[in-house]
Amino acid sequence: MENIFQYLNSSSSSRFIPMFLIVILLISPFAAYSDQKTDNKPATFDRFSGIKYYIQNIMKSTRTPSISVAVAQEGKIVWEESFGWANREKQIKAIPQTIYSLASTSKPMTATAMMILVERGLIDLNEPVNSYLGDSRLTAYEGNAADATIARLMHHTAGLPTIWNFYFDGAQINRPHLPESIKQYGILTSPPGTVYEYSNLGYGIAEYIIERVSGKSFAQFIKSEVFEPLGMHQSFVATEIFQYDSIAARYIENKNASPFFEVMSSGGGGICASVHDLLLFGMFHLKNHLPDQKKILSDSTIDYMQSCVDPLVPDSPYKLGWDVKEMFGYRVVNHGGGMPGVSSALLLVPSENIAIAILCNGTYIDLYKKIGYRILARMLPEKKGKQKTIPKKNETGDLNVQFPSQKYVGQWDGEIKTDKDHIPVSLDIDETGKVTLTLIDEGRKCLPVETFRYNNGTLRGSFDFDIPTKDASVCRHKVYMSLKLYDNRLSGYAAAVSYRVEVFHLPYYIEFEKRSNSYK
Repeated sequence: MENIFQYLNSSSSSRFIPMFLIVILLISPFAAYSDQKTDNKPATFDRFSGIKYYIQNIMKSTRTPSISVAVAQEGKIVWEESFGWANREKQIKAIPQTIYSLASTSKPMTATAMMILVERGLIDLNEPVNSYLGDSRLTAYEGNAADATIARLMHHTAGLPTIWNFYFDGAQINRPHLPESIKQYGILTSPPGTVYEYSNLGYGIAEYIIERVSGKSFAQFIKSEVFEPLGMHQSFVATEIFQYDSIAARYIENKNASPFFEVMSSGGGGICASVHDLLLFGMFHLKNHLPDQKKILSDSTIDYMQSCVDPLVPDSPYKLGWDVKEMFGYRVVNHGGGMPGVSSALLLVPSENIAIAILCNGTYIDLYKKIGYRILARMLPEKKGKQKTIPKKNETGDLNVQFPSQKYVGQWDGEIKTDKDHIPVSLDIDETGKVTLTLIDEGRKCLPVETFRYNNGTLRGSFDFDIPTKDASVCRHKVYMSLKLYDNRLSGYAAAVSYRVEVFHLPYYIEFEKRSNSYK
């Protein structure tokens, strides 16, 4: 076992865990509160003791307010525990029933609600999204909107760009109704079925479709059809400011409690739940069939959600509401979330019937790598030929690489299209890969804030200028561009990205055509 945990226990102090762990737990300022029934079992305590000590140490070093963990195996909860403060100012300790914002871990729940309607024959996964939207329809700048199906919406392959927005109490912009957001930002900037692009608005659109088809609000439907049948009594969709008084305070940069804010869509990130409830949700998706849970989906639908993929984007890890990856030689079904003052993670290992839920009201700890992977390494049998070491982050992603092709070299004329205006711009890419943007109306040239990068056929980079739309003008921002090459045309999206703590990433369609005879 030493080789498995040599990465985890790299500090010399961790080697003494078995000798004084109990003392540490008693005197630590982060001592945990737990009401789990399994705490009186020595085997359970010993099994996770090193991880508990590690959590306390990393919370102290990062000033993380609280972390709540729940673990199940073979249909039984084997560990539930909370560490730290749900609210520092009010001196409220976190407990397994403490409710947290889930951020994007809301998406598997939204997908579950959608699949309930699919099973009832009220929604067809292969139908175009626009068939269910009424007047708030998707606009296709690339490809055909008819190819943006419900399934692709849930796979993040419908062609929608990356988007997020947080509406803080007292800010200049209030959260618009979903139909308005769909009209403004429901734009296809890549042809459906060509690329995986994570989009929060996609699950906001799913939320809106659930409402239109069911005749209930999203909050009502998911409560009556998902939460109540699964025994999730500390779960809700927050629709009123007073509801946030019942959840763990959200600490921005682990320092100050955030003012109240709303997300762009509840379906994409607005659900709140305790770690106990999140674990119950995970156990249902392991087909545990707990005695106090109703079977809201068939086992075959649960399997389908974890395996179905867009056939035209077969390499995408995203299924229907779930991200799926291999870890330690095991297939892990998971989803995580993060936004100002919130981190969350849910990991399932179907072959071993293991579920792990982790919630935090801070943002500096990678819940997957720092905690989730450690718990899995402790629980999973070591497969022959596979050494269980903590997976390292992919370091190839969007890193700077050699400029890929002369096809990009030249002068490009184009425009950024917002819902109100068209902004004329030009792009100059020289033979070394240097990129310069010109704002035509202002006669101003901009160099990238960081060197442009090429990855998987896409040019990405950002410039320091403002897009003059109502939403984007509320604070200073840069403009991030993601462009794909189509013969003599570059197109994609230009997103206004705030310089403040993650407030917004608002995309607009952008297109360039190459000047003839440029850079002969």
